[in-house]
Amino acid sequence: MEINTNSTSFKEKLGFTDYVGFGFGDMAVNFTFASLGMFVVFFYTDVVGISAGIIGTLMLFSRSFDGIIDLVIGGLVDKTHSRWGKTRPWLLFGAIPFALLTISIFAVPANWSETAKVIYIFLSYNILMIAFSSIAIPYGTLNSLVTRDQHQRETFNLFRMFMAQIGVLIVTNATMPMVNFFGNKQVSWVITYTILSAISVVLLMIVFKSQKERVQVSATAKIPLKTSLKAIGKNKYWWIATIFFIIYSIGYALNQGSTIYYAKYILHNDGLVGILTMGYLIPVLIGFVVISKLFSKYGKTRIMLYGSLVSIAGYLITLIAPSNFEIVMIAQIIKGFGQGPLLGGVWAMFPDTIEYGEWKTHVRIEGLLYSGGSLGQKIGVGLGTALTGWVLAWGHYNGALANQSVSAINSIYQLFIYIPIIIYILQIIMLRMYDLDKKYPKIMRDLAMRRQ
Repeated sequence: MEINTNSTSFKEKLGFTDYVGFGFGDMAVNFTFASLGMFVVFFYTDVVGISAGIIGTLMLFSRSFDGIIDLVIGGLVDKTHSRWGKTRPWLLFGAIPFALLTISIFAVPANWSETAKVIYIFLSYNILMIAFSSIAIPYGTLNSLVTRDQHQRETFNLFRMFMAQIGVLIVTNATMPMVNFFGNKQVSWVITYTILSAISVVLLMIVFKSQKERVQVSATAKIPLKTSLKAIGKNKYWWIATIFFIIYSIGYALNQGSTIYYAKYILHNDGLVGILTMGYLIPVLIGFVVISKLFSKYGKTRIMLYGSLVSIAGYLITLIAPSNFEIVMIAQIIKGFGQGPLLGGVWAMFPDTIEYGEWKTHVRIEGLLYSGGSLGQKIGVGLGTALTGWVLAWGHYNGALANQSVSAINSIYQLFIYIPIIIYILQIIMLRMYDLDKKYPKIMRDLAMRRQ
C-alpha cells in the first residue's frame, strides 16, 4: 500500500543550502550529545574514578529533572516574539554558554574529595542540560516553522540526522586520538572539548544566519498554560511519539555508552570505538539517500518499523561470535541499515503531532509540543545512561582494574546485545499504534479549509 503524504499547497521554495544549513545545527548539538552518550560514563568511571553505580544514579536524576526543564523551555519558546523570530534568538544567544558548559563537565577538580567531585559533576551536568534544552528545543521547533509541508519537513529532518551522524563520527573518531595527543590526562579532555565546542558555536551561527521562519504565527495570540496542557492531554499521537522516543533513546544511550566498554574488554582494544561507530553510522548515512523517497511512498512509520526488525537481526548476528571483530563489524553494519529509518523519522514525528493537535483542539503550540521530543530524548537517555551504570555496578565492574571479573564481562554483554533487543521489540509495539501518516493528508486539507 502506498501512502501519499505530500501536501503541495504547503510547499516552500527551498534549496540544498536551506537543508544543509539546518543540518549543521544537529552536528553542533552532537558534539556535546554524542559525547555524553559515548564517553561521559567512561570518563567519570575510568578517568575521574567515580563508581559506576553512583554515576548511573546521577544520570537518571539529572535527565529526569531535565525533562521538566524541557517543558518550561518549550513554553518559553511559544511565548518568544522577536525580530529574529520565535526560535532563532535562542540559538544566537545560547551558543556560547552551551559551549562553555560543555567544557565544564570535563573540568572536574582533580584534588577534591570524592564527595566534592560528585557534587561538582551533579551541578555542572545539570546546568549543562538546561543550556542543552535552550538550544535543542528551539532548534527542533524551527523545523515546524520553516515549512508546513510534511515531505519537506521530513527532508529537513533527514538532512538534520545526516549531519548529526557526521558529528557523531567526528566525536567518536577524534576524541580519543585528541585526548592521547594532548597527553592522555584529564586536562587533555578539557582541551579536546574546548576545540570541539568552539566549532559547535560556529555551526550554530550558520543555522541562525541560513534559516527563515516562514510559518507565521500571530504575535498577539496568548494561550493560557491551562489551555495548552489540556490540548496536550487530547493529543494522543503526541503521547505515543513521546513514549516511543523514550524507549528509542534508552536503546540509543545503551548502544553509545556500551560500545567503548565492549571494545576495551570484549574485543580488547578501546581504539576500535571509532571503527565500530563508523561501521554502524556509514550505513545510516547511505540509507538517508533513499529514505526520503521511501517515507513519501510508504509512510515513515512503516519504514521505521522495518528498520527495527533489521536492527534486531543485527543484534542476533552478534551472538554468532560475540568476541570476533569481523562478526561484530558485520552486525554493526546491519544494525546501521536498520537504524537509518529510525534516525530519519523519529524527530519528524513531532511536527506532525503539532498539526494534528491544531486540527483536534484548535490550539497550536509548537514549542510545548515539540518539547515532547526533547523530553522523551532526555528521559530515555537518562534511563539508558543510568541503566549502563547500574548494570555495570550489578556486574561488579571496577574501572581501576585492567582485567574485569566474569560477572562484569557478562554485564557488558547485557548492555551491548540483550537489553537492546528488548528495546527494539517495545519500539515496534509503539510504532504499530502510531497511524498518523494515513490521516495526515486529510488533516492538512481540513486546516487549509479553516484558514480560508
